[in-house]
Amino acid sequence: MEASAFTPAGEPIVIRIFHHYVSKMAFLLLLMEVLLLVTAALASAPLLLPGQALTPDTLYLPSAAFALVLVFSMGALGMYQHNTLRRILPSFLLGFCLFSLLAMLLPAPQFGRLGSMVFVLGGAAVLLARVVVFTSAGSRMLEKRLIIVGHGAAAHECLELAGGGGFHRFRVVGCVPVEGEQLRVPPALVLPPDLSLLALARRYAADEIIVSVSDRRNGGFPVRQLLECAVGGVRVTDAATFFEREACQIRLDSLQPSYLIFGGGFDQSLFRAAVKRAFDLAASAFIGLATMPVMLLAALAIRLEDGGPVFYQQERVGRDNRLFRVLKFRSMRIDAERDGTPTWATEDDPRVTRVGRWLRKLRIDELPQMLNVFKGEMSFVGPRPERSYFVDQLARDIAYYNMRHGIKPGITGLAQVRYSYGASFDDAVCKLQYDLYYVKNNSLFLDVLILVDTVQVVLFGKGR
Repeated sequence: MEASAFTPAGEPIVIRIFHHYVSKMAFLLLLMEVLLLVTAALASAPLLLPGQALTPDTLYLPSAAFALVLVFSMGALGMYQHNTLRRILPSFLLGFCLFSLLAMLLPAPQFGRLGSMVFVLGGAAVLLARVVVFTSAGSRMLEKRLIIVGHGAAAHECLELAGGGGFHRFRVVGCVPVEGEQLRVPPALVLPPDLSLLALARRYAADEIIVSVSDRRNGGFPVRQLLECAVGGVRVTDAATFFEREACQIRLDSLQPSYLIFGGGFDQSLFRAAVKRAFDLAASAFIGLATMPVMLLAALAIRLEDGGPVFYQQERVGRDNRLFRVLKFRSMRIDAERDGTPTWATEDDPRVTRVGRWLRKLRIDELPQMLNVFKGEMSFVGPRPERSYFVDQLARDIAYYNMRHGIKPGITGLAQVRYSYGASFDDAVCKLQYDLYYVKNNSLFLDVLILVDTVQVVLFGKGR
C-alpha cells in the first residue's frame, strides 16, 4: 500500500492499495466504522448473553462478522463513494437481512443471538461518526484546490470530473491558458498570464496542478514552470493520471504507450493467477448456490412465456482472442437475429421478451455464466466478453482495444458498475477506458470492490 497525490504539506489525498486508488477519507471512515460496529457488538454481548462465559467463540467472532456484514452493506449502497447520511437506514436493513441469512447458514448459534439492539447501537454510532466527520473542521480534508494548465477540451473534461462530487471535493481556482488551444472553459476561470505557475499556485493556495495540454511539442508548453512548481513543493499531475486516480479510467484521447509501459501494474504473476482462480471459484460457487431458487424461477418463467429454450449460447472472444461459447438465460425472442447478421443490443431493445426485460434489469440472465467460470473460460470479474464480429470492427477502429483480451473476460466488471448500459461504437470506447484500468490495476482487492458495487447495481440499477 502506498500513499500518493500529496498536498504541499505532505498530506496524502488518496492511498493506493494494490495499484487501485482509494480515497483516504473513505478508507479512514471505513476503519473507524468497523471499530465502532465491533464495539457496539461487544457492548451488547453481556445483555444478549446473560450469565454465560464470554469466550472468543461466543463474543469476538460474531462481533467481527456483524461489523463486516454491515460494512459490506454500506459499501453495496454506495456509502463509501458518497458522503451521505440518507442511506444509513437502508444499509442497516440490508445488513440485518444478510446477517439473518448468515445465522441460518452457519451452525454456530452465537450468530443468531445478536438481536435488534446491536443494530440500533451500531446505526447510532455510524450516524454520529458521520455527522461529526462531515461537519467538523476535519471535513476540510475533503476539499482540494486545483489549477489546470490548459483551457481546451481536455481542461473542460478535467473541470467536469473535478465537480463530480464524492469524498474527493475539488475546487478549481482557475485555468492557465496555453498557446494553440481553443477556449473550452468558462472565461471567468482563465487566470492572468502575467504570473508564473508557482506564483499562481501560492497566490490561490493551490494543492495540485493538473496538466491537461495534449500537444506538448510547441513552445507554449510551460515545462520550466512546471519543474519549478515540482521543486517548490506543489504537486504536478498529468491529466491521464488525474483521470485514472479519480475516475478509474485510462483515457484514450491522450494516451501514450509510454504511460502504459512505465506506469506499473499489469500483474500476471503465478500468485495473482492462483488468487484470481480461487476467488472466481469461491464467488461463483457461493452466488450460484445462493441464487439457485432465483435461477429455477427464471428458467420456469422463460419456458412458460413462449415455450422456447431456456438457455442461449453465443460465441464470444476470450483471453488471447480465443473463442468460447458463453451461456446465458435467453432474454430475447427466438428469432432475434433472423437474418443472421449480428446486431448491437440496446437498453430498450424491442427483441427483448417481457420476462427477459426483468432478467436483464436484475442481471439474472448472466447467472448461468458461472459454468463458464468453472470451466476456466471466464473470471467472475473482468471485461465483458464481446462477439468476434464486433471485436474485429472495434479492434480495427479503436487503439488499444485488444489489450482487454490480455486477461479472462468476466461476468461483471468495472465498466458494468461505472458505465450505464449501452451497446454501440461510442459506448465501446467509453467502456474500454474502464476495462484498460482494470487490466492495468487488477487485484483481489479491486475484484472485491467491483463485487460490492455489483450488488449496488442490482439493487438500484446503476453504479457510482
